[in-house]
Amino acid sequence: MRCYIAGAGEFSGSEPPARDDFIIAADGGYAELARRGIIPDLVVGDFDSLTDVPRHPNIVRIAAEKDDTDMMLAVKYGFERGCGSFVIDGGLGGRLDHTLANIQLLAYIAQKGARGVLTGRDICVTAVSNGALRFEKGACGYISVFCAGGAASGVTLTGLKYPLNDAVLKYDYPLGVSNEFTGAPAAVEVRAGTLIIMWAGGLRWLKD
Repeated sequence: MRCYIAGAGEFSGSEPPARDDFIIAADGGYAELARRGIIPDLVVGDFDSLTDVPRHPNIVRIAAEKDDTDMMLAVKYGFERGCGSFVIDGGLGGRLDHTLANIQLLAYIAQKGARGVLTGRDICVTAVSNGALRFEKGACGYISVFCAGGAASGVTLTGLKYPLNDAVLKYDYPLGVSNEFTGAPAAVEVRAGTLIIMWAGGLRWLKD
């Protein structure tokens, strides 16, 4: 099952929830879903982004002083429901610290063996840990690959304008920035470590 999470950041609406998604509103994401006529299955957060606690039958209210962000709480509840993939809208833009926290959250999801994608107006962001991300033939636009921490080894990029073969990427040197799709099937692989991957064009290019 896929988990769709709406956050309080810059909401794009570029990838609306599917019929069978488990939908979670993380705090202020509830207001954006309400504007679009989408009823979430669960609402979580401390509700500092809303003027009132929503009237909803399934609410988890957490104290404002906590270790987990509202988005992290939403992801944890998604895992509890057995979700194996996550699409998060409203997790980019806005405050830079929250954007960075949400990108770190993608690494958390990847290291638990699942896939999480942050969707924005012109960009998608995901993470891969000790594995591969593949793109369909016809993908176009830019793609950037970054090391999520320390070093990532065995990095291989195929089907891109600037390929790599069994390379090492480090967090303090952005070697993988601003690559390009060529229209051929493409892949980003890492043998050991975690990569953050950003690309234009939406989820339609991803190969399951």
